[in-house]
Amino acid sequence: MAGYEPKKDDIVRRLRRIEGQVRGLQRMVEQDTYCIDVLTQVSATNAALQSCAVVLLDEHLNCCVSEAIVQGGDQARTKVGEASKAIARLLRT
Repeated sequence: MAGYEPKKDDIVRRLRRIEGQVRGLQRMVEQDTYCIDVLTQVSATNAALQSCAVVLLDEHLNCCVSEAIVQGGDQARTKVGEASKAIARLLRT
């Protein structure tokens, strides 16, 4: 089971909203909307994706990583390393 299972419905709803935002961006470009207005919506879409990523990361830390820490050993080091790399990727975007 995925660590985000308890919030799966919320995550899917967020992703559907983001999908709608991206379709809206496409329509804006097709309709020759003013550049700044499109960029504003791109920024909002990026923020929505970041917010979704934070929810997924939080669930990963609270479930997968904490369970691995309880078990200890290589599994714990692996999960903490994965989380650290995920956080680094999020910070770079």
